[in-house]
Amino acid sequence: MRKIIVSIFFILTFLCSQARSETAVDWFNKAIALSDGKKFTDPHKAIVYLSNAIKLQSNDAEIYYNRGIAYENLGQYQPAIQDYNQAISLNPAYSEAFYNRGTIYNEIGQYQQAIDDFNQAVILQPNDAEAYHGRGFAYDKLGQYQRALEDYNKAINLQPNYANAYINRGIYFLSRGNKTIGCYDAQRACVLGNCKLLEMAKEKSFCP
Repeated sequence: MRKIIVSIFFILTFLCSQARSETAVDWFNKAIALSDGKKFTDPHKAIVYLSNAIKLQSNDAEIYYNRGIAYENLGQYQPAIQDYNQAISLNPAYSEAFYNRGTIYNEIGQYQQAIDDFNQAVILQPNDAEAYHGRGFAYDKLGQYQRALEDYNKAINLQPNYANAYINRGIYFLSRGNKTIGCYDAQRACVLGNCKLLEMAKEKSFCP
């Protein structure tokens, strides 16, 4: 029994020394290995890895940004916002952090805050179609319809295959009785892989 206890103590000491030898870069790379390019396949584990990285290197905006994504993947919006806040504090030109925080504000209905963030995103990245689309959605929700339409148009001009922008612009026109453009947008979105608006418009006899 004594030998077993000693062996276990040795193993634990070895494992702890190994854990201590991990650098912030090591933990960050472990987290990134769990990403499919858009989200984390195991966000819980990614949060653990990125938190370990932050303990070792607390002034890296990219680590906070990626942990914010992991929290967002879990629907934990407040911790995600806090991490995006920290990323922006460390790197005020971090356009992706402004964009991601704006999408969360849209998700939780804080549309003016979303607009403020998308404004910053498009200042930093003037050709970011998704930021224009996100801002258009927020304007739409606040009843600022002309501004919403301008942003949907801008998003489509920048990214002609942007299905969601066609859908939201299609809704704008169909709701105002403009079936020509509305149906075109619904059909275009369907060609790009999202047929929800076209199916709905056909059910209501808006589109052939």
